[in-house]
Amino acid sequence: MNMRLKALLKRRGKRLAIAGALEAAALLSRAGAIGRARGRGAIFTLHHVRPADASSFAANRHLEVTPEFLDQAIAQLREDGYEFIRLDEVAARLRSRGLRPFAVFTLDDGYRNNAEHALPVFERHGVPFTIFFTRGFCERTHTLWWETLGRLLTCNDTLRFDFGQGDERLDLSTEPQKLQAFDRFARFVETEPEDVAVARIDGLAREHGIDPLKITGDLVMSCDELRQIASHPLASPGAHTISHRNVARLPTDEARRELEQSADWLETLAGKRPRAFAYPYGFPAAVTERDTEIAREVGFEVAVTTQPGTIDESSAGRLTALPRISLNGHFQRPRYVSALASGIPFKLMR
Repeated sequence: MNMRLKALLKRRGKRLAIAGALEAAALLSRAGAIGRARGRGAIFTLHHVRPADASSFAANRHLEVTPEFLDQAIAQLREDGYEFIRLDEVAARLRSRGLRPFAVFTLDDGYRNNAEHALPVFERHGVPFTIFFTRGFCERTHTLWWETLGRLLTCNDTLRFDFGQGDERLDLSTEPQKLQAFDRFARFVETEPEDVAVARIDGLAREHGIDPLKITGDLVMSCDELRQIASHPLASPGAHTISHRNVARLPTDEARRELEQSADWLETLAGKRPRAFAYPYGFPAAVTERDTEIAREVGFEVAVTTQPGTIDESSAGRLTALPRISLNGHFQRPRYVSALASGIPFKLMR
């Protein structure tokens, strides 16, 4: 079988497996088989919230949900008995004996559509939320390589790039080939010095008439927009580093600067020091014990990963390494929200 077709089938097969686990979890949840899996509550993570766009690049589609789905998710959680609290209230909640489970909403990277499309939904339901801002994105000094890459691969049927073993031609004439190329570039970012790898991708984009900083400016809130949404009574700004690099790969002093200076910047801009931090990427290889200790030392009360799971009593001892549940653009069904919040999928997938 063609290797590119295998890669596409593998990606689709993974989605089908996840959907199957969510369907099973939804059935178990409705049958009352939640038990201890649910814990005390759940922290949800979002990125883009915007109307559906079939032209968006497939490899990034998991990062976006529609405003309608966000509305349905909140309504479903409320029907399931969840109470909506702020992220910085989690520690106090874990010390309390409240019986109702809680739900927390967070959004990463500070996309402008969070203010345009997510905020009206949160306002309608009276639900608080935290947006994690990256200084380099807001100040237009750093680029979102995954967005740049999505645009680059969408607009070209062939590219030339040196991944480290000499210049090679990438055939991008089909969707599987574009997805395979995206995965290769992502591995390149993960294995090479990240700032160098991103600069190489940005340079390739410019060669093909794409301005990576314009993409940042088009998608991410400016400092003025940040200041405006930070003043909203439902909103809490959180820190997300200066450059959005994988802090686990940085020397200790540099990792500390990324966390501390992002908090300093946000305090100056919003008038209040952030109490919460989100690790860029947030998967296991992007968050070490060293990093969670730095977050504590810098003064963050809570810090969140993207490692899936619910919140329980044991979370009180790891407040700077809290799990979050991604609301994924490929699985926009209210019953999946109930299933995820139940914690059952994470038990089934172990």
